[in-house]
Amino acid sequence: MGCKKSKLNAGLNGGVLDGKNRQPVRPDQTVDLKDHTCSKPNAKSNSPPGGLLPGQVFMNMEEQSESGKIAIAIYPYDAVHADDLGFKKGERLKVLEEHGEWWKARSLTTKKEGFIPSNYVAEANTMETEEWFFKDITRKDAERQLLAPANKAGSYLIRESETSKGSYSMSIRDVDAQGTDAVKHYKIRMLDNGGFYISPKITFPDIGSMIKHYYIQSDGLCRKLEKPCDKPKAQKPWDKDAWEISKESIKMVKKLGAGQFGEVWMAFYNNTTKVAVKTLKPGTMSAEAFMEEANLMKTLQHDRLVRLYAVVTKIEPIYIITEYMSNGSLLDFLKSEAGCKVLLPKLIDFSAQIAEGMAYIEKKNYIHRDLRTANVLVSESLLCKIADFGLARVIEDDQYTAREGAKFPIKWTAPEAINYGSFTIKSDMWSFGVLLYEIITYGKIPYPGMSNGEVMTSVQRGYRMPCPENCPNELYDIMTTCWKSKPEDRPTFDYIQSVLDDFYTATEGQYQQ
Repeated sequence: MGCKKSKLNAGLNGGVLDGKNRQPVRPDQTVDLKDHTCSKPNAKSNSPPGGLLPGQVFMNMEEQSESGKIAIAIYPYDAVHADDLGFKKGERLKVLEEHGEWWKARSLTTKKEGFIPSNYVAEANTMETEEWFFKDITRKDAERQLLAPANKAGSYLIRESETSKGSYSMSIRDVDAQGTDAVKHYKIRMLDNGGFYISPKITFPDIGSMIKHYYIQSDGLCRKLEKPCDKPKAQKPWDKDAWEISKESIKMVKKLGAGQFGEVWMAFYNNTTKVAVKTLKPGTMSAEAFMEEANLMKTLQHDRLVRLYAVVTKIEPIYIITEYMSNGSLLDFLKSEAGCKVLLPKLIDFSAQIAEGMAYIEKKNYIHRDLRTANVLVSESLLCKIADFGLARVIEDDQYTAREGAKFPIKWTAPEAINYGSFTIKSDMWSFGVLLYEIITYGKIPYPGMSNGEVMTSVQRGYRMPCPENCPNELYDIMTTCWKSKPEDRPTFDYIQSVLDDFYTATEGQYQQ
Protein backbone atom coordinates (compact mmCIF):
# COMPACT_ATOMS: atom_id res chain seq x y z
CA MET A 1 0.00 0.00 0.00
CA GLY A 2 0.98 3.62 -0.26
CA CYS A 3 2.06 5.93 2.48
CA LYS A 4 -0.14 8.42 4.26
CA LYS A 5 1.10 10.89 6.83
CA SER A 6 -1.85 13.17 7.57
CA LYS A 7 -1.68 15.85 10.22
CA LEU A 8 -5.45 15.92 10.52
CA ASN A 9 -7.00 12.52 10.37
CA ALA A 10 -6.55 8.93 9.28
CA GLY A 11 -7.80 5.35 9.63
CA LEU A 12 -7.00 1.75 10.04
CA ASN A 13 -7.04 -1.71 8.43
CA GLY A 14 -5.84 -5.20 9.23
CA GLY A 15 -7.02 -8.52 10.62
CA VAL A 16 -7.61 -10.63 13.71
CA LEU A 17 -7.71 -14.39 14.12
CA ASP A 18 -9.32 -16.50 16.77
CA GLY A 19 -6.58 -17.36 19.28
CA LYS A 20 -7.61 -21.01 19.51
CA ASN A 21 -8.20 -22.25 15.98
CA ARG A 22 -6.53 -19.48 14.00
CA GLN A 23 -9.54 -19.03 11.76
CA PRO A 24 -10.49 -15.57 10.46
CA VAL A 25 -12.96 -13.87 12.75
CA ARG A 26 -16.07 -12.36 11.20
CA PRO A 27 -17.04 -8.78 12.15
CA ASP A 28 -20.04 -10.05 14.10
CA GLN A 29 -17.91 -12.42 16.19
CA THR A 30 -16.15 -11.59 19.41
CA VAL A 31 -12.44 -12.31 19.55
CA ASP A 32 -11.05 -14.58 22.25
CA LEU A 33 -8.05 -12.65 23.49
CA LYS A 34 -7.40 -14.25 26.86
CA ASP A 35 -3.78 -14.86 25.89
CA HIS A 36 -3.26 -11.83 23.72
CA THR A 37 -1.57 -9.44 26.12
CA CYS A 38 1.33 -9.33 28.46
CA SER A 39 1.38 -8.86 32.19
CA LYS A 40 0.56 -5.45 33.56
CA PRO A 41 3.60 -3.17 33.76
CA ASN A 42 4.84 -1.73 36.99
CA ALA A 43 5.30 2.01 37.35
CA LYS A 44 8.91 1.91 36.22
CA SER A 45 8.55 -0.30 33.19
CA ASN A 46 7.78 0.78 29.66
CA SER A 47 5.77 -2.27 28.68
CA PRO A 48 2.14 -2.20 27.59
CA PRO A 49 -0.87 -2.17 29.88
CA GLY A 50 -2.17 -5.50 31.05
CA GLY A 51 -4.35 -7.41 28.68
CA LEU A 52 -6.94 -8.24 31.36
CA LEU A 53 -8.70 -5.89 33.72
CA PRO A 54 -8.88 -6.57 37.48
CA GLY A 55 -11.17 -9.51 38.15
CA GLN A 56 -11.02 -10.62 34.52
CA VAL A 57 -8.43 -13.37 34.84
CA PHE A 58 -10.48 -16.18 36.37
CA MET A 59 -14.16 -16.97 36.03
CA ASN A 60 -15.66 -18.51 39.16
CA MET A 61 -17.91 -21.57 39.05
CA GLU A 62 -21.08 -19.52 39.36
CA GLU A 63 -20.15 -17.40 36.36
CA GLN A 64 -19.41 -20.49 34.30
CA SER A 65 -22.96 -21.63 34.95
CA GLU A 66 -24.39 -18.30 33.78
CA SER A 67 -25.73 -18.13 30.25
CA GLY A 68 -26.01 -14.94 28.24
CA LYS A 69 -23.79 -11.91 27.93
CA ILE A 70 -21.19 -11.19 30.59
CA ALA A 71 -19.91 -7.61 30.69
CA ILE A 72 -16.92 -6.07 32.42
CA ALA A 73 -17.01 -2.59 33.96
CA ILE A 74 -14.60 -0.29 32.14
CA TYR A 75 -15.40 2.62 34.48
CA PRO A 76 -16.77 2.68 38.04
CA TYR A 77 -20.36 3.82 38.51
CA ASP A 78 -22.07 5.12 41.65
CA ALA A 79 -25.79 4.40 41.73
CA VAL A 80 -27.87 7.57 41.66
CA HIS A 81 -31.40 6.19 41.76
CA ALA A 82 -32.96 3.36 43.74
CA ASP A 83 -33.19 1.13 40.67
CA ASP A 84 -29.58 1.78 39.57
CA LEU A 85 -26.80 -0.77 40.05
CA GLY A 86 -23.47 0.65 41.20
CA PHE A 87 -20.23 -1.15 40.40
CA LYS A 88 -16.45 -0.89 40.51
CA LYS A 89 -14.04 -0.92 37.59
CA GLY A 90 -13.32 -4.51 36.57
CA GLU A 91 -16.49 -5.89 38.13
CA ARG A 92 -18.22 -8.62 36.11
CA LEU A 93 -21.92 -8.20 35.34
CA LYS A 94 -24.55 -10.50 33.85
CA VAL A 95 -26.63 -8.52 31.33
CA LEU A 96 -30.32 -9.32 31.83
CA GLU A 97 -32.00 -6.86 29.45
CA GLU A 98 -30.69 -4.46 26.80
CA HIS A 99 -32.79 -1.35 26.21
CA GLY A 100 -31.15 1.71 24.68
CA GLU A 101 -28.57 3.45 26.85
CA TRP A 102 -29.60 1.74 30.11
CA TRP A 103 -29.33 -2.02 30.57
CA LYS A 104 -30.61 -4.18 33.39
CA ALA A 105 -27.85 -6.29 34.91
CA ARG A 106 -26.80 -8.37 37.92
CA SER A 107 -23.41 -8.02 39.56
CA LEU A 108 -21.59 -11.34 39.87
CA THR A 109 -19.76 -9.83 42.85
CA THR A 110 -22.56 -8.29 44.94
CA LYS A 111 -25.47 -10.32 43.44
CA LYS A 112 -27.49 -7.07 43.27
CA GLU A 113 -29.59 -6.16 40.23
CA GLY A 114 -30.37 -2.80 38.65
CA PHE A 115 -29.91 -0.53 35.68
CA ILE A 116 -26.42 0.26 34.39
CA PRO A 117 -25.15 2.77 31.80
CA SER A 118 -24.36 0.58 28.79
CA ASN A 119 -21.40 2.71 27.70
CA TYR A 120 -19.63 2.01 31.02
CA VAL A 121 -19.19 -1.70 30.26
CA ALA A 122 -17.80 -3.95 27.53
CA GLU A 123 -18.45 -7.57 26.66
CA ALA A 124 -16.07 -9.95 28.41
CA ASN A 125 -13.31 -11.68 26.44
CA THR A 126 -13.31 -9.12 23.64
CA MET A 127 -10.86 -6.40 22.73
CA GLU A 128 -13.41 -3.84 23.92
CA THR A 129 -12.07 -4.37 27.43
CA GLU A 130 -8.59 -3.19 26.43
CA GLU A 131 -7.69 0.43 27.09
CA TRP A 132 -5.82 0.57 23.78
CA PHE A 133 -8.81 -0.58 21.72
CA PHE A 134 -11.17 2.06 20.33
CA LYS A 135 -14.44 0.63 19.05
CA ASP A 136 -16.73 2.43 16.60
CA ILE A 137 -14.31 5.29 16.00
CA THR A 138 -13.90 6.69 12.50
CA ARG A 139 -10.59 7.14 10.75
CA LYS A 140 -10.81 10.90 11.26
CA ASP A 141 -11.71 10.72 14.92
CA ALA A 142 -8.89 8.26 15.63
CA GLU A 143 -6.43 10.91 14.61
CA ARG A 144 -8.30 13.66 16.42
CA GLN A 145 -8.11 11.61 19.61
CA LEU A 146 -4.37 11.00 19.24
CA LEU A 147 -3.66 14.67 18.53
CA ALA A 148 -5.62 15.81 21.59
CA PRO A 149 -3.60 17.73 24.24
CA ALA A 150 -3.66 14.80 26.69
CA ASN A 151 -1.55 12.63 24.37
CA LYS A 152 2.10 12.78 23.29
CA ALA A 153 4.43 11.21 20.74
CA GLY A 154 4.27 7.43 21.13
CA SER A 155 0.59 7.38 22.09
CA TYR A 156 -1.22 4.72 20.09
CA LEU A 157 -4.50 2.91 19.58
CA ILE A 158 -5.90 -0.14 17.81
CA ARG A 159 -9.23 0.25 16.03
CA GLU A 160 -11.48 -1.47 13.58
CA SER A 161 -11.09 -0.68 9.91
CA GLU A 162 -13.81 1.34 8.23
CA THR A 163 -13.03 -0.14 4.82
CA SER A 164 -12.16 -3.76 5.63
CA LYS A 165 -14.68 -5.58 7.83
CA GLY A 166 -13.17 -7.62 10.64
CA SER A 167 -9.75 -6.02 10.19
CA TYR A 168 -7.68 -3.82 12.50
CA SER A 169 -4.92 -1.24 12.35
CA MET A 170 -2.51 0.54 14.66
CA SER A 171 -2.27 4.35 14.75
CA ILE A 172 0.67 6.10 16.43
CA ARG A 173 1.24 9.75 17.25
CA ASP A 174 4.62 10.89 15.92
CA VAL A 175 6.57 14.10 15.32
CA ASP A 176 7.73 14.80 11.77
CA ALA A 177 11.01 16.34 10.62
CA GLN A 178 9.56 19.84 10.98
CA GLY A 179 8.62 19.20 14.60
CA THR A 180 4.91 18.98 13.78
CA ASP A 181 2.70 16.37 15.43
CA ALA A 182 1.42 13.79 12.99
CA VAL A 183 -0.34 10.42 13.10
CA LYS A 184 0.91 7.38 11.22
CA HIS A 185 -1.10 4.28 10.49
CA TYR A 186 -0.10 0.64 10.11
CA LYS A 187 -2.28 -2.12 8.75
CA ILE A 188 -2.27 -5.25 10.90
CA ARG A 189 -2.13 -8.21 8.51
CA MET A 190 -3.02 -11.87 9.04
CA LEU A 191 -1.05 -15.00 8.21
CA ASP A 192 -2.87 -17.88 6.53
CA ASN A 193 -1.77 -20.28 9.25
CA GLY A 194 -2.48 -17.93 12.14
CA GLY A 195 -0.74 -14.94 13.64
CA PHE A 196 -0.36 -11.25 12.86
CA TYR A 197 2.22 -8.92 11.45
CA ILE A 198 2.79 -5.33 10.40
CA SER A 199 6.15 -6.04 8.81
CA PRO A 200 6.58 -9.54 7.31
CA LYS A 201 10.01 -9.67 8.97
CA ILE A 202 8.43 -10.42 12.34
CA THR A 203 5.14 -12.12 13.20
CA PHE A 204 3.17 -12.51 16.43
CA PRO A 205 0.69 -15.08 17.76
CA ASP A 206 -1.73 -12.36 18.90
CA ILE A 207 -2.19 -8.58 18.96
CA GLY A 208 -1.20 -8.33 22.62
CA SER A 209 2.20 -9.86 21.86
CA MET A 210 2.61 -7.43 18.98
CA ILE A 211 1.93 -4.46 21.25
CA LYS A 212 4.35 -5.78 23.89
CA HIS A 213 7.10 -6.10 21.27
CA TYR A 214 6.68 -2.56 19.95
CA TYR A 215 6.92 -1.14 23.48
CA ILE A 216 10.46 -2.52 23.61
CA GLN A 217 11.64 -1.53 20.12
CA SER A 218 10.21 0.32 17.12
CA ASP A 219 11.42 -2.37 14.68
CA GLY A 220 10.21 -0.59 11.55
CA LEU A 221 7.50 1.58 13.10
CA CYS A 222 7.97 5.35 13.30
CA ARG A 223 8.78 5.02 17.03
CA LYS A 224 8.30 2.78 20.06
CA LEU A 225 4.89 2.63 21.67
CA GLU A 226 4.66 4.68 24.87
CA LYS A 227 1.10 4.55 26.18
CA PRO A 228 -2.44 3.96 24.93
CA CYS A 229 -4.29 6.97 23.59
CA ASP A 230 -6.08 8.83 26.36
CA LYS A 231 -9.70 7.70 26.36
CA PRO A 232 -12.10 10.32 27.73
CA LYS A 233 -14.39 8.85 30.35
CA ALA A 234 -17.74 7.88 28.91
CA GLN A 235 -20.51 10.36 29.62
CA LYS A 236 -23.26 8.91 31.78
CA PRO A 237 -26.43 8.57 29.72
CA TRP A 238 -29.19 10.97 30.62
CA ASP A 239 -31.75 9.75 33.15
CA LYS A 240 -34.47 7.53 31.79
CA ASP A 241 -37.60 9.56 30.88
CA ALA A 242 -36.22 12.84 32.31
CA TRP A 243 -37.41 15.43 29.76
CA GLU A 244 -39.52 18.13 31.44
CA ILE A 245 -37.69 18.43 34.74
CA SER A 246 -38.16 20.62 37.81
CA LYS A 247 -36.17 23.79 38.27
CA GLU A 248 -35.25 22.54 41.75
CA SER A 249 -33.30 19.64 40.24
CA ILE A 250 -30.84 22.12 38.68
CA LYS A 251 -28.11 23.68 40.81
CA MET A 252 -26.46 26.63 39.07
CA VAL A 253 -22.71 26.73 39.76
CA LYS A 254 -20.90 29.10 37.41
CA LYS A 255 -22.08 31.69 34.91
CA LEU A 256 -20.29 31.04 31.63
CA GLY A 257 -21.64 33.89 29.57
CA ALA A 258 -24.58 36.03 28.55
CA GLY A 259 -26.07 36.66 25.14
CA GLN A 260 -28.89 38.57 23.52
CA PHE A 261 -31.56 36.20 24.73
CA GLY A 262 -30.29 34.93 28.07
CA GLU A 263 -27.42 33.43 30.05
CA VAL A 264 -25.42 30.20 29.97
CA TRP A 265 -24.44 28.43 33.19
CA MET A 266 -22.47 25.40 34.23
CA ALA A 267 -24.76 23.49 36.56
CA PHE A 268 -25.45 20.12 38.15
CA TYR A 269 -28.57 18.05 37.64
CA ASN A 270 -29.60 16.20 40.83
CA ASN A 271 -26.19 17.16 42.27
CA THR A 272 -24.50 14.48 40.15
CA THR A 273 -24.48 15.25 36.42
CA LYS A 274 -22.57 18.27 35.11
CA VAL A 275 -24.60 20.08 32.45
CA ALA A 276 -24.85 23.40 30.64
CA VAL A 277 -28.01 25.44 31.19
CA LYS A 278 -29.20 28.15 28.82
CA THR A 279 -31.74 30.45 30.45
CA LEU A 280 -34.01 32.40 28.10
CA LYS A 281 -35.16 35.91 28.98
CA PRO A 282 -38.93 36.09 29.56
CA GLY A 283 -40.70 36.92 26.32
CA THR A 284 -37.95 35.52 24.09
CA MET A 285 -40.26 32.75 22.89
CA SER A 286 -43.48 31.06 23.93
CA ALA A 287 -43.21 27.85 25.90
CA GLU A 288 -45.55 26.11 23.44
CA ALA A 289 -43.54 27.05 20.34
CA PHE A 290 -40.29 26.19 22.09
CA MET A 291 -41.54 22.75 23.19
CA GLU A 292 -42.68 21.97 19.66
CA GLU A 293 -39.21 22.74 18.34
CA ALA A 294 -37.42 21.12 21.28
CA ASN A 295 -39.25 17.83 20.76
CA LEU A 296 -37.84 17.79 17.24
CA MET A 297 -34.39 18.96 18.35
CA LYS A 298 -34.02 16.12 20.86
CA THR A 299 -34.39 13.56 18.06
CA LEU A 300 -31.26 14.93 16.37
CA GLN A 301 -28.40 12.98 17.95
CA HIS A 302 -24.93 12.98 16.44
CA ASP A 303 -21.36 13.22 17.74
CA ARG A 304 -21.05 16.69 16.18
CA LEU A 305 -24.23 18.09 17.73
CA VAL A 306 -24.55 19.24 21.33
CA ARG A 307 -26.92 16.80 23.03
CA LEU A 308 -30.20 18.29 24.27
CA TYR A 309 -31.01 16.58 27.57
CA ALA A 310 -34.03 18.25 29.12
CA VAL A 311 -36.08 21.43 29.48
CA VAL A 312 -37.83 23.52 32.13
CA THR A 313 -40.84 25.33 30.65
CA LYS A 314 -43.48 25.43 33.42
CA ILE A 315 -41.99 28.56 35.02
CA GLU A 316 -40.10 31.35 33.27
CA PRO A 317 -37.31 31.74 32.48
CA ILE A 318 -37.24 28.68 30.22
CA TYR A 319 -34.21 26.44 30.87
CA ILE A 320 -32.53 24.42 28.12
CA ILE A 321 -30.32 21.68 29.60
CA THR A 322 -27.56 20.33 27.35
CA GLU A 323 -24.27 18.48 27.62
CA TYR A 324 -21.42 20.54 29.07
CA MET A 325 -18.48 21.51 26.84
CA SER A 326 -15.48 22.66 28.87
CA ASN A 327 -13.86 24.99 26.31
CA GLY A 328 -17.00 27.04 25.68
CA SER A 329 -17.87 28.54 22.32
CA LEU A 330 -15.54 28.18 19.36
CA LEU A 331 -15.56 31.97 19.03
CA ASP A 332 -14.27 32.46 22.57
CA PHE A 333 -11.79 29.61 22.21
CA LEU A 334 -10.28 31.03 19.00
CA LYS A 335 -9.70 34.33 20.80
CA SER A 336 -8.16 32.68 23.87
CA GLU A 337 -4.47 32.16 24.57
CA ALA A 338 -4.79 28.45 23.79
CA GLY A 339 -6.85 29.09 20.66
CA CYS A 340 -4.35 31.56 19.25
CA LYS A 341 -1.73 28.79 19.27
CA VAL A 342 -3.81 26.42 17.15
CA LEU A 343 -2.16 25.86 13.77
CA LEU A 344 -3.78 25.79 10.34
CA PRO A 345 -4.29 21.98 10.17
CA LYS A 346 -6.40 22.11 13.34
CA LEU A 347 -8.36 25.10 12.05
CA ILE A 348 -9.18 23.07 8.95
CA ASP A 349 -10.13 20.18 11.20
CA PHE A 350 -12.53 22.41 13.19
CA SER A 351 -14.14 23.32 9.87
CA ALA A 352 -14.40 19.66 8.84
CA GLN A 353 -16.02 18.70 12.14
CA ILE A 354 -18.65 21.43 11.79
CA ALA A 355 -19.32 20.40 8.19
CA GLU A 356 -19.84 16.84 9.44
CA GLY A 357 -22.46 18.01 11.93
CA MET A 358 -24.19 20.13 9.32
CA ALA A 359 -24.15 17.20 6.87
CA TYR A 360 -26.16 15.27 9.46
CA ILE A 361 -28.61 18.17 9.83
CA GLU A 362 -28.82 18.30 6.03
CA LYS A 363 -29.52 14.56 5.86
CA LYS A 364 -32.33 14.96 8.41
CA ASN A 365 -33.91 17.76 6.33
CA TYR A 366 -33.45 20.19 9.20
CA ILE A 367 -32.16 23.79 9.16
CA HIS A 368 -29.92 25.52 11.69
CA ARG A 369 -30.78 29.17 10.82
CA ASP A 370 -28.02 30.70 12.97
CA LEU A 371 -24.72 28.98 12.13
CA ARG A 372 -21.66 30.87 13.43
CA THR A 373 -18.71 30.18 15.74
CA ALA A 374 -20.65 31.60 18.71
CA ASN A 375 -23.05 28.67 18.30
CA VAL A 376 -20.38 25.97 18.09
CA LEU A 377 -18.95 24.55 21.33
CA VAL A 378 -15.54 22.97 21.99
CA SER A 379 -14.69 20.03 24.26
CA GLU A 380 -11.60 19.50 26.40
CA SER A 381 -10.09 17.34 23.64
CA LEU A 382 -10.84 20.05 21.03
CA LEU A 383 -13.82 18.37 19.43
CA CYS A 384 -16.48 20.70 18.01
CA LYS A 385 -20.23 20.34 18.43
CA ILE A 386 -22.96 22.48 16.90
CA ALA A 387 -25.37 24.12 19.36
CA ASP A 388 -28.65 26.06 19.20
CA PHE A 389 -29.81 24.41 15.99
CA GLY A 390 -33.40 25.40 15.21
CA LEU A 391 -33.84 27.83 18.11
CA ALA A 392 -33.83 30.89 15.85
CA ARG A 393 -37.14 29.79 14.32
CA VAL A 394 -39.11 30.29 17.54
CA ILE A 395 -37.56 33.56 18.74
CA GLU A 396 -40.25 36.25 19.11
CA ASP A 397 -38.05 39.26 19.90
CA ASP A 398 -38.94 42.15 17.53
CA GLN A 399 -35.29 43.17 17.26
CA TYR A 400 -34.60 39.72 15.84
CA THR A 401 -37.69 38.80 13.84
CA ALA A 402 -37.63 42.06 11.87
CA ARG A 403 -34.41 40.75 10.29
CA GLU A 404 -33.03 44.26 9.97
CA GLY A 405 -33.21 44.57 13.76
CA ALA A 406 -30.14 45.06 15.91
CA LYS A 407 -30.11 41.47 17.17
CA PHE A 408 -30.34 39.78 13.77
CA PRO A 409 -27.00 38.27 12.58
CA ILE A 410 -26.95 40.11 9.23
CA LYS A 411 -23.29 39.39 8.48
CA TRP A 412 -23.84 35.63 8.63
CA THR A 413 -27.18 35.48 6.83
CA ALA A 414 -27.75 34.69 3.15
CA PRO A 415 -29.33 37.45 1.02
CA GLU A 416 -32.49 35.45 0.28
CA ALA A 417 -33.02 34.85 4.00
CA ILE A 418 -32.61 38.56 4.76
CA ASN A 419 -34.79 39.77 1.90
CA TYR A 420 -37.50 37.12 1.78
CA GLY A 421 -37.18 35.10 4.98
CA SER A 422 -36.20 32.09 2.88
CA PHE A 423 -34.21 29.94 5.31
CA THR A 424 -33.00 26.64 3.86
CA ILE A 425 -29.99 24.35 4.21
CA LYS A 426 -28.51 26.45 1.38
CA SER A 427 -28.77 29.61 3.49
CA ASP A 428 -26.98 27.61 6.21
CA MET A 429 -24.25 26.94 3.64
CA TRP A 430 -23.83 30.70 3.11
CA SER A 431 -23.44 31.09 6.88
CA PHE A 432 -20.88 28.28 6.88
CA GLY A 433 -18.72 30.28 4.46
CA VAL A 434 -18.75 33.20 6.91
CA LEU A 435 -17.97 30.78 9.75
CA LEU A 436 -14.88 29.66 7.80
CA TYR A 437 -13.79 33.31 7.71
CA GLU A 438 -14.19 33.49 11.50
CA ILE A 439 -12.13 30.33 12.01
CA ILE A 440 -9.24 31.27 9.72
CA THR A 441 -9.03 34.77 11.30
CA TYR A 442 -9.18 33.43 14.88
CA GLY A 443 -12.56 34.95 15.61
CA LYS A 444 -12.49 38.30 13.83
CA ILE A 445 -15.83 39.93 13.01
CA PRO A 446 -16.77 39.37 9.35
CA TYR A 447 -16.87 42.32 6.96
CA PRO A 448 -14.52 44.37 9.16
CA GLY A 449 -15.30 48.09 9.24
CA MET A 450 -18.70 47.68 7.58
CA SER A 451 -22.09 48.26 9.20
CA ASN A 452 -24.95 45.81 8.79
CA GLY A 453 -26.62 48.13 6.31
CA GLU A 454 -23.45 48.45 4.25
CA VAL A 455 -23.05 44.68 4.22
CA MET A 456 -26.62 44.14 2.99
CA THR A 457 -26.22 46.67 0.17
CA SER A 458 -22.73 45.56 -0.87
CA VAL A 459 -23.49 41.84 -0.88
CA GLN A 460 -26.62 42.46 -2.93
CA ARG A 461 -24.42 44.18 -5.52
CA GLY A 462 -22.06 41.20 -5.68
CA TYR A 463 -19.41 42.14 -3.09
CA ARG A 464 -17.71 39.25 -1.29
CA MET A 465 -15.08 39.40 1.44
CA PRO A 466 -11.53 39.12 0.05
CA CYS A 467 -9.26 36.22 0.95
CA PRO A 468 -8.07 36.70 4.56
CA GLU A 469 -4.37 36.89 5.36
CA ASN A 470 -2.70 33.47 5.71
CA CYS A 471 -5.78 31.72 4.29
CA PRO A 472 -4.96 28.98 1.74
CA ASN A 473 -6.43 29.67 -1.68
CA GLU A 474 -8.14 26.28 -1.58
CA LEU A 475 -10.01 27.25 1.58
CA TYR A 476 -10.99 30.62 0.15
CA ASP A 477 -12.33 28.81 -2.91
CA ILE A 478 -14.64 26.88 -0.58
CA MET A 479 -15.83 30.15 0.98
CA THR A 480 -16.69 31.66 -2.38
CA THR A 481 -18.69 28.58 -3.41
CA CYS A 482 -20.69 29.01 -0.19
CA TRP A 483 -21.44 32.60 -1.24
CA LYS A 484 -22.91 31.88 -4.66
CA SER A 485 -25.84 34.22 -5.34
CA LYS A 486 -28.19 31.41 -6.35
CA PRO A 487 -28.84 29.02 -3.45
CA GLU A 488 -28.99 26.03 -5.80
CA ASP A 489 -25.42 26.76 -6.94
CA ARG A 490 -24.04 26.31 -3.42
CA PRO A 491 -22.59 22.89 -2.54
CA THR A 492 -23.97 20.35 -0.09
CA PHE A 493 -22.51 19.93 3.38
CA ASP A 494 -21.81 16.30 2.57
CA TYR A 495 -19.57 17.41 -0.28
CA ILE A 496 -17.86 20.16 1.74
CA GLN A 497 -17.18 17.69 4.55
CA SER A 498 -15.40 15.35 2.14
CA VAL A 499 -13.30 18.21 0.74
CA LEU A 500 -12.27 19.44 4.20
CA ASP A 501 -11.61 15.92 5.50
CA ASP A 502 -9.18 15.36 2.63
CA PHE A 503 -7.70 18.87 2.68
CA TYR A 504 -4.19 17.62 3.49
CA THR A 505 -4.47 13.97 2.55
CA ALA A 506 -5.97 13.76 -0.94
CA THR A 507 -2.63 13.18 -2.67
CA GLU A 508 -1.14 10.78 -0.09
CA GLY A 509 -1.51 7.04 0.41
CA GLN A 510 -3.36 5.39 3.26
CA TYR A 511 -0.75 3.51 5.25
CA GLN A 512 2.91 3.43 6.17
CA GLN A 513 4.71 0.70 4.30
